[in-house]
Amino acid sequence: MSHKESFLQYLQIEKRYSLHTVRSYLNDLDQFYLFLLSLGLPEDPVAVTSHDIRAWIVSMLDKNYSTTSIHRKISCLRVFYRYLRKEGIIKNDPLEKVVLPKRKKSLPVFIDEESLTNLLDNYSFGDGFAGIRNRTIIELLYMTGMRRSELIGLRDNDLDLSEGSLKVTGKRNKQRIIPLVQPFVKRLEEYIMVRNDNVVTEKNGWFFITDKGNKLYDKYVYNTVNSYLSMVTTIEKKSPHILRHTFATHMLNRGADLNSIKELLGHANLSATQIYTHNTFEKLKKVYKQAHPRA
Repeated sequence: MSHKESFLQYLQIEKRYSLHTVRSYLNDLDQFYLFLLSLGLPEDPVAVTSHDIRAWIVSMLDKNYSTTSIHRKISCLRVFYRYLRKEGIIKNDPLEKVVLPKRKKSLPVFIDEESLTNLLDNYSFGDGFAGIRNRTIIELLYMTGMRRSELIGLRDNDLDLSEGSLKVTGKRNKQRIIPLVQPFVKRLEEYIMVRNDNVVTEKNGWFFITDKGNKLYDKYVYNTVNSYLSMVTTIEKKSPHILRHTFATHMLNRGADLNSIKELLGHANLSATQIYTHNTFEKLKKVYKQAHPRA
């Protein structure tokens, strides 16, 4: 087994990373190995020097990779080389002296409240199973701030509608409980009733299913969200993750505590949540400039 293969196995079994995350690490490592080959160097991580890694960074900058992408790929290498040191395969980490290009801070994009309210309250999704399912997908993402993978992984027994709560399994199988408001509980009950009346489900208990009763998949959720958000917003990126950003931003705008939002989003630390405070500050500045007589 190669170093790369044992590392990926370590991520999946010991670190309990999701399959999606492991694939992302594999893609980044494969790209680095291809770069080494392009320089005529062997695909041997033990022989890699800090100079080789700096050359890869320069190569990515020349190809107009964003600093965010470069940071993510180098972060993958850092985890890989920490693993190699832990296993005693290398003594010195070639990344210790590597300096990364400064990352530009970009504010999370979100949709304004009026636009989402217009979509959910005034647009007809249809009375059939597909329409009710699509509406439920969009509203659940917005009402809870959960990730797309978490929504797809929901099972019927994760919902306790009598208590008005939802159990979400996030990154590294970390679970959290999200409360549900009563009007939305009724919408979920409606979805379940229509789903059970119209589709023969598999025995694995997936909450969201396709028309044929199979587990929902990433592309379907992305296309659904993208299609409906296109009706109410002109922002360039209309992915399911935008609804997560929107959830957090709207909660902060209405006075929610940052620590509470951290728990609802399932962030490991507060620094990941604090980026949303920039959006609320930008809104505050705008209101000030519009309202203050000397602004």
